[in-house]
Amino acid sequence: MNIKDLLVGILFTILYASGAVVMKFGIHSAPPLTLSTIRFIIAGLLLLLYLYGFQKGKYRMPNRKEFKVLFWLGLLNTSIYLGFGLVALRTVSSGIFNLFIPVNPFVFALLALVFMGQSIRLRVWGGMVVSFIGLFVATYPSLAGSHSSIGGILLIIFAMIAMAIGSIIYKKVNLQLPTIVVNTWQVIIGGVILLIPTLILDSGKPITIDFHFIGYLLWSVFALSIFNINLWFYLLKKDALKANNWLLLNPIAGYILAAIFLGEPITVYAVIGTVVVLLGLCISGSFRAKPATNVTENIKET
Repeated sequence: MNIKDLLVGILFTILYASGAVVMKFGIHSAPPLTLSTIRFIIAGLLLLLYLYGFQKGKYRMPNRKEFKVLFWLGLLNTSIYLGFGLVALRTVSSGIFNLFIPVNPFVFALLALVFMGQSIRLRVWGGMVVSFIGLFVATYPSLAGSHSSIGGILLIIFAMIAMAIGSIIYKKVNLQLPTIVVNTWQVIIGGVILLIPTLILDSGKPITIDFHFIGYLLWSVFALSIFNINLWFYLLKKDALKANNWLLLNPIAGYILAAIFLGEPITVYAVIGTVVVLLGLCISGSFRAKPATNVTENIKET
C-alpha cells in the first residue's frame, strides 16, 4: 500500500467514525429524526444535481422495476439503519455505536443462511461467538452504569438487521446501476420516507438554528454523505478487499474521537471489548474474506 492509499484510508476511517460523534453535537439543537431527514434530503438533492445536472447524459434514470428495489434500499439502508440508528445516540455512547458497525457482516451471514441457503463456515461461527462476547464486554458496564439504555442498544441491533436485509436484497436482485446512482436514490428516497415519522414524532419539538445545528448539517452532508463517498469509491476501486479493512477499524477511531470531542471515557472494558471484537473478525476471515466486502460495498456509501 502506497502513502496516498494509506492516507486516504485513514481519512476515510476518521470521517466515517465521526458520524456518530457529530450527531451527539447536533441533538443539542434538534431531534435526531429531524436532523437525519434534513441531512438525507439535502445530500440526496445535491447528488441528484451532480448526476443529472453536472454529469448530464452519463447516468440513466432507473426504470420502474429498479425504482421498486431502490425504494426498499432507501427504507432499509437509509430510513431505518441510518435514521433510527442515529436516534439511538440519544441514549447510547458514540463509542458503543461505532463498535457495532463492523459486526454487520455476521448479521448478513445469519440472514443469508436463513433466506438464501448460504452455508456458514465453522471459522465464521467461531468469529461470531468471539465478537459477540466482545460486544457484551464493552456494552454491559455502560448499561449497568446507565450511560447507555437497553432501548438504545435494541435500536442499534434493529438498525443492523435492517441494513443486512437491504444488503441481501441488493445482492439477490443485482441492480444494473452504478453504485453512485444506487446510493443517490436510496439516500433521497430514505430521506423522503423519514419525513412521515419525523412529522409525527418530532412535531412541536424545538429546533435551534445555532452552531451545533449548522455544523452538523455541513459536516454530515458535505464531509460524510458526499466527500467520504468519493473516498470509499476510491478505496473500492483500488482494492475492494482492503477497503473493507478500514471499516473494521471504525471502533478504534470512534472511541478516540469520542474521547477527544465528547469526553467519553475509554474504559478498560471498552478496550478489551474492542480487541475481542476485532479478534473475532480476524478469526472469521473478515479482514480478507469477500463476503464481508460484499455487504459493505452497497451500504457504506450512505
